[in-house]
Amino acid sequence: MDILVIGGTRFVGRHFVEEALERGHRLTLFNRGNSSELFPGLEQLRGDRNADLSALATRRWDAVVDTCGYTPRPVRRSAEALANAVGRYLFISTVSVYADVREPFRDEDAPLAELADESTEEVTGESYGPLKVLCERAVREVFPDAHLIVRPGLVVGPHDPTDRFSYWPERMAAGGEVLAPEGPGVPVQFIDARDLAAFALRLLEQDASGVFNVVSSPDALTLGAVLSAAQLASGADAQVTWASAEFLLAEGVAPFTDLPLWIPGPEQNLSRLANARALAAGLALRPLEATVRDTLRWLREAPERERRAGLSREREGELLARWRARAGRGAGSEV
Repeated sequence: MDILVIGGTRFVGRHFVEEALERGHRLTLFNRGNSSELFPGLEQLRGDRNADLSALATRRWDAVVDTCGYTPRPVRRSAEALANAVGRYLFISTVSVYADVREPFRDEDAPLAELADESTEEVTGESYGPLKVLCERAVREVFPDAHLIVRPGLVVGPHDPTDRFSYWPERMAAGGEVLAPEGPGVPVQFIDARDLAAFALRLLEQDASGVFNVVSSPDALTLGAVLSAAQLASGADAQVTWASAEFLLAEGVAPFTDLPLWIPGPEQNLSRLANARALAAGLALRPLEATVRDTLRWLREAPERERRAGLSREREGELLARWRARAGRGAGSEV
């Protein structure tokens, strides 16, 4: 197949390109050139979907993969520019599109979030999901019979720039007393970027259409399992201390940011989405141990950079001391 990839190629796009090349497809990359050094042998079209799409004129591809649409106006511009140039439009959306994050086991037909002002283009924590809903709508309207909407959960694995998963393998590998939220049974749900890429390509190869939640199976993974896998992969002598949600929230610890993967309260069901439709369409999920091991290997080989999520060691130490004083406990426990 001839496939056009819109957007960056540092994380999800990178894994998609690598998967597609390995399976013998021909690719063209359209972006602003910020990561062109990654695939110097591929055709690179330069442009900006917000302003200049002229590089896409007079060309044709079997499919397009849109990895970086966050607001509907540029997504609609891209879709309209490609309406007669591609056979299928695959849009990478998000599970944040759902209206009620308190409901467990939501599937792709669950009600979607709405914006009071659909003209806004400011992406915030509150508008991110509803804006993705509008992006999906734009793709469906331009490609009513040839759209693929892929809704991943938290995307993890090697080359993840967010640290929203890699914090835990890295922290466990450092050893010592590790602060973790609530208990080992906290449900978590995510998708390895390589599994997401392979599934997206499989959908294109099958000439499929529709909407798919692309996440691990609900209630299959826990935070305790992630930490255990990280301890096994690193061989470190980490000891986990589980602190209550009440304590952590009172201390101003930000869920999902300061302690990644943790979503307290009813919103925890955001980590319990249904994935049956994707599994039926061929989604393959690699073992947790492989994701943790490969993420840790990448972290060890990657250049030093400032981390974007997780507690600093100093802040973690302060919290551990306060929790021990409050709970009257010693340091550490089994994962």
